[in-house]
Amino acid sequence: MAFAFIEENNASRMRLETLLGSLTDEELARSTSYGWTVSALLTHLAFWDNRVLALTRRWKDKGIDESPVDSEAMNEALKPLCLAMERRTAVQLCLSSARAVDAELEILTADFVQEIEASPTFIRFNRGLHRNDHLNDIEKILGRPPGA
Repeated sequence: MAFAFIEENNASRMRLETLLGSLTDEELARSTSYGWTVSALLTHLAFWDNRVLALTRRWKDKGIDESPVDSEAMNEALKPLCLAMERRTAVQLCLSSARAVDAELEILTADFVQEIEASPTFIRFNRGLHRNDHLNDIEKILGRPPGA
């Protein structure tokens, strides 16, 4: 079954690949007004893509269970780790994580998606929503037009 989120994930991943392929080390080091560098945002994206990947794989193997998360606290706890990540490693990790989660989400069955959606644990199948929010921030920091 083709889910709407598959097309959106693919589009956001292609946008990510295009942008990341053009970033210089200086651009990766630029900071947001809220204290994250471009490369730290990429590490942040990788983490959240990997969380969805880990949960879907675990749930396939062991059944769906609760996995609550306080995203605000999690992001604050992750921030120093994301800022410490080597810039080019952050780029590669972000790209490989996006590819892996998108591939996993593409093969989910409709029944499995419905089961997850009915569970108390929220995951965002549409990875493009999160990616595009941060890609917009990054492009703004770099003075590039959105989606360029």
